[in-house]
Amino acid sequence: MPKIIPIESTKSDQITSQSWKLQLSEAITEPAQLLEMLDLDTASCEFFSNTPQSFKLKAPLAYIKKMQPGNPADPLLLQVMTQSIELQQVDGFNKDPVGDLQANKTPGLLHKYHGRVLLITTAACAVHCRYCFRRHYPYSDLQAGRDQWHEAIGYIKNDTSIKEVILSGGDPLVLPDEKLDALLSRLEAIPHLSRLRIHSRLPVVIPDRITTALINRLASSRFNIALVLHANHANEITEAEYHCLRKLQLAGVHLLNQAVLLKGINHRLEDQIELSEALYSCGVLPYYLHLLDPVQGAAHFDIPHEEALALIKQLQTRLPGFLIPKLVREIPGEASKTSAYEL
Repeated sequence: MPKIIPIESTKSDQITSQSWKLQLSEAITEPAQLLEMLDLDTASCEFFSNTPQSFKLKAPLAYIKKMQPGNPADPLLLQVMTQSIELQQVDGFNKDPVGDLQANKTPGLLHKYHGRVLLITTAACAVHCRYCFRRHYPYSDLQAGRDQWHEAIGYIKNDTSIKEVILSGGDPLVLPDEKLDALLSRLEAIPHLSRLRIHSRLPVVIPDRITTALINRLASSRFNIALVLHANHANEITEAEYHCLRKLQLAGVHLLNQAVLLKGINHRLEDQIELSEALYSCGVLPYYLHLLDPVQGAAHFDIPHEEALALIKQLQTRLPGFLIPKLVREIPGEASKTSAYEL
């Protein structure tokens, strides 16, 4: 049975389809320019940094427009703005915090957990989050080259225990529709696969990316599809995000959210309540709340373990269980995500 009646493309859809690519290409990459756009004085924001970094600033205008001008503590700004403290070396924080390198089986394929594999579809993202656990990932060495997915596809074909493929990156929705379609078609031809998961930040960073063509392609797939959104704060969800997420839901895509617990951004009780409520209004269920992966450059976002547990306990008194995300940590070599209560 088809999930939905296909949506007819219109002239405005074609404009939008071009628009998201343009928005991606015009993302802001200079810290001084971003501060100027937000009416922030560089001299009064000494913790921000113009110091050159290998992991550069990147933020599209659609995301910047949701930031509050004149507020150096804006929770969206803090997620993307380079800071001088990132350059400090902190014990316990390293370049491969979740064991991606040891899980690499073929170029572009990670196999950590039973029954599912993850494909690194691209190195590109629409936004550079300062806490990203892959900010040091050697994409140029380990990513599958252009149109060279034969090794990864062969690996999946040869292991019938694999039921699910996760598209990650970078961000898989940065890929144009024709490349996504080609990859999906190759995966759909593998009989023992039944589920597809897409990890993406695009719906809350450039919501115009959720085009009619993309929705129709996902709706026509034989896979059970889940899109795992990455939103950390309720301010990331406005009317534009609401509409694109509802369209995905109507296409039969299961919508989940994974967030990262970040000091100064979403560590307060009200932050988490507002995020869960905003997500649910769009048809998205909170899924995971990750304790910060100890990646080099992100130690300033870390929240003490006991404080995180106390936050979840408070959340349980304010929200129904289905709106409370699982507090977890990814530990290299473990067979699954680890509940924070087991640490």
